Amino acid sequence: MAASSAPAVRRDLVAWEIAPVPESLDPGAARAFCRAVAAGHYENFTVATLLVPARLRQHLANVYAFARWADDLADEAASPEAATAALGHWRIELDDCFAGRPGHPVTVALAETVRETSLTLEPFAALIDAFEQDQFKTRYATRAELIDYCRRSADPVGRIVLALEGCREPELVGMSDSICTGLQLVNFWQDITRDRLAGRIYLPAEDMAAHGVTEAMLAAVPASGEVRSLISAEVAWARACFAAGKALPGRGPRVLRPAIKMFVGGGLAVADAIEAAGYDTLSRRPTVGRFAKLRLAGQAFGAALFGRLGRRA
Repeated sequence: MAASSAPAVRRDLVAWEIAPVPESLDPGAARAFCRAVAAGHYENFTVATLLVPARLRQHLANVYAFARWADDLADEAASPEAATAALGHWRIELDDCFAGRPGHPVTVALAETVRETSLTLEPFAALIDAFEQDQFKTRYATRAELIDYCRRSADPVGRIVLALEGCREPELVGMSDSICTGLQLVNFWQDITRDRLAGRIYLPAEDMAAHGVTEAMLAAVPASGEVRSLISAEVAWARACFAAGKALPGRGPRVLRPAIKMFVGGGLAVADAIEAAGYDTLSRRPTVGRFAKLRLAGQAFGAALFGRLGRRA
């Protein structure tokens, strides 16, 4: 039987399509726009914000909106050159934000977060570095190369969130890095087709060769035995990352623990969904079922409520 190509994946709305971009730099409008972007893009964000104190929710929205805008600039540009130019302008906006002169509604809101929480510029700059790298590097020879990418594409997010609570302890930051890398990896293995259609393959070439997989085989559905074996090995790698950070939900800042637990659980649930699909993520994108999501959210809500009641007792 001849192999066929998997269907294209539906395009998500970009940040500037979710809500009208404020025409002024009014702080209230800027904050509202960031909340709309965060809630409109990522359903788990709404749940996660309910697991943290109200004082952190706007900060999380501001951080998310900044990263989402950068990601959309990278993905929606007409060419890699145009994307690089747009990201260069966004980097200038970031520099101006940390210099106290924000010139965009998103950075106006982010500047408030920077002032109130003493965040540093480096992790935000690292995210832009990763988006820029996607414009010219579309293949990865080794796992080490991919880990280096994750250090800039994923790990900074966890570092920023921990820093919102003043947590910069190296051991805990290392655990966060492991979890964020694991989340990035399961997303890669879940979205092999989506990334391939965008011209990118994140599966390390050394791993593909070890399992006898060629790039052409990634366009064929159902996935071959070789491809399934490869994806199985990559999912095991992601699980090892989660295991390396498993102590963080119990040792990180108390107010962040329920949300951290939910995201780790969500990443493991994606790994389980890939396994349940027989490691064939080419025929259909494995997703976490609604019941599993509700269970994870319920467990996290319970942990958050227990923690709040315990602090009041």
